[in-house]
Amino acid sequence: MTYTRQILAVYWQHMRPYTWSILAIFFMVGVNMALWTIYPLYYKDLFDGLVAMSKTGVYDWPFIKRIFVIVFSMYTVMWLFWRISGLMASSIQPQIAADLQNTVFKNVLDHSYRFFTEEPSGSLVKKASRFVDTFNNISEPILWRLFPLMIVLVTMFVVFWRVEPVLGAILAVSVFILLIADILVSRFKLPIDEYRSEVDSKAGGLLADVLTNAVNIKLFVSAGRERSAYRALTEDQRKAQTKSWRMHEVSQAIQVLLTMVMEFVIMAWAVRSFIQGRMSIGTLAILQTYLIFLFNQVWDFGRLIRTVYEQMANAKEMIQIMEQKIEIQDVAKAKKLKVNGGAITFERVSFSYISERGVLRDFSLHVTSGEKIALVGSSGAGKSTVTKLLLRFFDLTAGRMTIDGQDISKVTQDSLRANIALVPQDPLLFHRTLEENIRYGNPQASKADVVKAAKQAHCHDFISALPDGYASLVGERGVKLSGGERQRVAVARAILMNAPILILDEATSSLDSESEGLIQDALKKLMKGKTVIAIAHRLSTIMQMDRIIVMQDGGVIDEGRHEDLLTRDGLYKSLWSIQAGGFLGKS
Repeated sequence: MTYTRQILAVYWQHMRPYTWSILAIFFMVGVNMALWTIYPLYYKDLFDGLVAMSKTGVYDWPFIKRIFVIVFSMYTVMWLFWRISGLMASSIQPQIAADLQNTVFKNVLDHSYRFFTEEPSGSLVKKASRFVDTFNNISEPILWRLFPLMIVLVTMFVVFWRVEPVLGAILAVSVFILLIADILVSRFKLPIDEYRSEVDSKAGGLLADVLTNAVNIKLFVSAGRERSAYRALTEDQRKAQTKSWRMHEVSQAIQVLLTMVMEFVIMAWAVRSFIQGRMSIGTLAILQTYLIFLFNQVWDFGRLIRTVYEQMANAKEMIQIMEQKIEIQDVAKAKKLKVNGGAITFERVSFSYISERGVLRDFSLHVTSGEKIALVGSSGAGKSTVTKLLLRFFDLTAGRMTIDGQDISKVTQDSLRANIALVPQDPLLFHRTLEENIRYGNPQASKADVVKAAKQAHCHDFISALPDGYASLVGERGVKLSGGERQRVAVARAILMNAPILILDEATSSLDSESEGLIQDALKKLMKGKTVIAIAHRLSTIMQMDRIIVMQDGGVIDEGRHEDLLTRDGLYKSLWSIQAGGFLGKS
């Protein structure tokens, strides 16, 4: 069964700390089911005894009382064990599920930048939740239904074998055939269930994508197209579910027919044995009771096996993610980055997102401590790639990158990124309060620090004007704020982070003049005393830079101050002439 071993290995890893408690629960459940199967035998002895006593008219009251005491004692033990095992399970199972949730959450977050660019968030949510749900959906039936069923079957076979060896053998063979048939049908259904889960993930991903882009759908009048795409996925779901269901119904029909025939044959043999005097009325009655319960349990086994296989199919996609190698990892014994001045060096760096297309080729650049540079160039020149490599979202194809002489590939990713603040073109905020979003740059900051940073970023006034002030929720991805407001919150967050290295990724490119003026002033305060790399934003910011790096086809073709570059007939002058107001192209 595909990925079953890996799935079960992860579940067992989280169950292992509770091994003794789990074994105690299984012991109590096993004892319960054994007693539950055995106690009717005492009633059989009672019925047979009463029949014999009725013929003589003399009743053996000590015998009758002993039967009732034994049965009552069994009931008491069963009641006690059920309650204790239930209470223990109610503590352990939710804890294991919570541990699994945390493991899945950590595993997903540990994945690298590329992973999140390729995996739709809606699908990820589906896969993660199904993986934890699968544990609950198989652990409960295994503990309370499948394991008890195994105990009941073994105990019944022992009982039947003692009553009549031939009968025990017939039952054992019959049940074995039914169980094997269930397993084979479930294995045959597995690819269908896996496909159904994959389509379900795609549908979840499409739904999340549509909800995130609801405004675009209205603007481009594309609701009909999106409905058609979603309808196609749900149709695939329907077909897979229908096929799975039909297979289930066919197997159920065959199983019921077989059990009917077996029950009829066994009871006919038992009645004949009774008529021949080889079987008592009590044995005949208990046999019928056992048969009805036994075949009901066998049917239940079939449902359980199908449930387990279906749930394993649901968990497959998440285990594939958990088994997937994380692209960017810290080297063994990686040290923390120590930034003294913030000097950055790119030494003959080459990089490509895919092997067929290089983005940076033999790229070299040195940024001195506290220097402020701008990267400009046509779209596709590699400007944004430079900053992604500095943040180590990707590893280099060739070359080396250092900060204050320390190779960034040999330091921990957390310490690297803790020393670099990023203000992106379109900052995404959490659906949390404004205070929480600003404090995200420094969780230990006080409320006074948050307000101070907000004032420096020129966002204190608009925040104070909101009904809930800093406690106002910004909406998913910050949709309740304007572009300029989100940008200023991002600047406040970077101010509070106070990292020695700052990346500005077109931080003012799409703002109105008023917002740009406020943010430019905030950026001046933010850049003070820091090493800054700014990607081609408006001329007013570029002119403040100590140096402008002109990039083309993944390499540096020119550099200098704004005034110097305009004196040369190169790409920078051409861009300046075309853009005539300093609005430089995006990466």
